[in-house]
Amino acid sequence: MTSLSPLIQRCNVIIISLFFCLLSVNTLHADEANADLSAILEHIQAFYVDKIDDRKLNQTAIDSIIKQLDPHSAYLDPEALEDLFNVANGQYTGLGIEVEQRDDHIMIVAALPNSPASQAGIKKGDILLQINEQTVINKPIKQVASLISKAKSPTIKLAIARNGYTEALTFNVQRDKISIESVTGSLSELGYATIRISNFNNHTLHDVARLIARLINENGQDLSGLLIDLRDNPGGVLSSAVAISDLFLQQGTIVTTKGRFYDANHAYYAKQGDVLNGAPIVVLINKGSASAAEILAGALKDNHRATVVGTRSYGKGSVQSLIPLGDGQTALKLTTAKYYTPSGKSIDGIGIAPDIAIEQAKIPTEDEQILRKMSEGISNQPLLTAFRDVQLEQAQKILRKY
Repeated sequence: MTSLSPLIQRCNVIIISLFFCLLSVNTLHADEANADLSAILEHIQAFYVDKIDDRKLNQTAIDSIIKQLDPHSAYLDPEALEDLFNVANGQYTGLGIEVEQRDDHIMIVAALPNSPASQAGIKKGDILLQINEQTVINKPIKQVASLISKAKSPTIKLAIARNGYTEALTFNVQRDKISIESVTGSLSELGYATIRISNFNNHTLHDVARLIARLINENGQDLSGLLIDLRDNPGGVLSSAVAISDLFLQQGTIVTTKGRFYDANHAYYAKQGDVLNGAPIVVLINKGSASAAEILAGALKDNHRATVVGTRSYGKGSVQSLIPLGDGQTALKLTTAKYYTPSGKSIDGIGIAPDIAIEQAKIPTEDEQILRKMSEGISNQPLLTAFRDVQLEQAQKILRKY
């Protein structure tokens, strides 16, 4: 599950490490290549048949170079750089919904309190059918997020399917500035707590620590156990994932980063102190759990502090550093290292395998047909089945066995 702010960054999940780097080119071949590139751009600007926008031409050249590297490196213009910092600080402009991919459909798992989506009447369990009259069935989360973030009008028209209704419901939702609630949680009667971390920003450590303290206080004693739901969490700030891992570990390595640049090599270790006093932990992951989420899952798994359940994670095991350019209004987001779990494994392109596999429930075939007809505007369909979160139910049962 994830909020739409990180979705905008879905294929550019960010672990931020600010540093300044001086690059010197001292080989003949590099000098010749730079001269050739500069000459090519000058000749195009001077002699091409049509007038070329210098800024657009330079941007195209930069994008072409960076595409040769990896999917996570990027040139950030002022707008993209501001978006990055806003997300890291727990803010973004959007609707305030958190979603997950369920088969070919986008299911809403939460409408943030006081958000435009919540005020419009969007509810947990709704399934997105259309955005501004464009179907989103069989579309990936990143593309769905783009339809919202890049819409020309601030008012977004959503068509959704809801259990108990025979036709699609339509909502007009206004994009607005949102403060991301990255952590939510609940407590069962038996003292078992469930928390969901939707992303890792600069406030997540504080939010997790405060929430766990509140749940312990409500329980009147130590928690019987904790379930950490990291599904569809795209990651975020490295230091946040490290610090949250340290909350539950008495000792041991949390994560190690390795790269060619000196400062890219670092090992992070846990300090003594476990906020749960040894109570069992279950971590729930899926294919949308990436980057910082995988650091937390890997640290708790390899240190034998938690049982990891669900499905194999995304496998984004690289570190991106932010290198300011020019006057600091633009930046290069560059992959500078890979990270390794405490067992010394790189999960880049592989992911973290769960200790216990739990598959999510499939949407019944008859409901698939109903959803597609609703998306096409055909009304008076049979009622949808109430969708169950089988992964969460099974994970909670596993926790209660300890």
